[in-house]
Amino acid sequence: MSHTPSSHTDSAQPDPTYQRIYTVVRLIPRGQVATYGQIASIVGDCTARMVGYAMAAVTPQDKVPWHRVINAQGKISLRADGGGAAEQRARLEAEGIVFDAQERVPLNRVRWPGPSMEWLQDNGFDPLPLWRAE
Repeated sequence: MSHTPSSHTDSAQPDPTYQRIYTVVRLIPRGQVATYGQIASIVGDCTARMVGYAMAAVTPQDKVPWHRVINAQGKISLRADGGGAAEQRARLEAEGIVFDAQERVPLNRVRWPGPSMEWLQDNGFDPLPLWRAE
């Protein structure tokens, strides 16, 4: 996972947007997924692409279930270096997520509804993220 955006620093201070992304992604339960855009909307002041960069930058020490974040079509997005797709699929399948013949997961059944309004307010996130209106 080699691509790092210019906004990510290698200093001792972790990127605050990445930390907010990781906080939200850690909430996705086993057997469910979220989309890059959904996470970006919850985090606020963030794009789906930034979420992708954050997922690509995850290390084992971060303890972030990066494999539970997929694209809006319900598919695994290929990384620039081509790696990770087989591992991501294997991890999702191990959690009981089934892929169809077009390599998609059934978002209508396995999409995480997101954190509660109470959690959002208690943790400094916008209580009315855009994705809830979809």
